[in-house]
Amino acid sequence: MIMDDDYILPATVGEITGMKTGALAQLRYLGRGPRFYKPTPRTVLYKRSEVLAWIEASATTRTSEPPTRH
Repeated sequence: MIMDDDYILPATVGEITGMKTGALAQLRYLGRGPRFYKPTPRTVLYKRSEVLAWIEASATTRTSEPPTRH
């Protein structure tokens, strides 16, 4: 059963968003992507609910204005 507060790997975030894991890594570096967790130095996790909220926050009604990112 999928729960909104499940912790998910970058590959799963990529499946949800259509982004490559390298692009997600770049967003982490720039501080522009969804909030993430590092329980160990080599492990990156995201909360599914926070990824979905990040996507929802990018909603826009015009192509001439870029979405606001946190």
